[in-house]
Amino acid sequence: MSSTLDSLPPALNKIVHRFQRATEPKRRYEQLIWYAQKLKEFPENGKIPENKVPGCVSQVYVTASLEDDKVMFQGDSDSQLTKGLLALLIEGLNGSTPTEIVQLTPDFIQETGLNVSLTPSRANGFYNIFKTMQKKALECKLEN
Repeated sequence: MSSTLDSLPPALNKIVHRFQRATEPKRRYEQLIWYAQKLKEFPENGKIPENKVPGCVSQVYVTASLEDDKVMFQGDSDSQLTKGLLALLIEGLNGSTPTEIVQLTPDFIQETGLNVSLTPSRANGFYNIFKTMQKKALECKLEN
């Protein structure tokens, strides 16, 4: 299923629009750093192999839990830009159902303009974070 902007969760749609208004790559990076700084503290005991995002150059951790049939993510990264990408996804996907998350495709990144600013390893990291979050959302659904 393709992620047209209309099919995105409302919070993710809002984030995409926010990035669309930032026409310069520097401005987009500043927004990513802002998201990174806004990210809630991640517990040290969550930094375990099961929560580590595979295939990322940076150390990235993400957890998911189900609250009232909605997925709530937490995460952290040792790189500010990667942490910003993670924070963008957490803010955009928190409160969605596992099914909504699993049905999303990561092509919305093109709509943000970030894909042209990211290095190949960061773009790859973004996709790995996204796929890990989908996997964790599915695990939440299956555990219920």
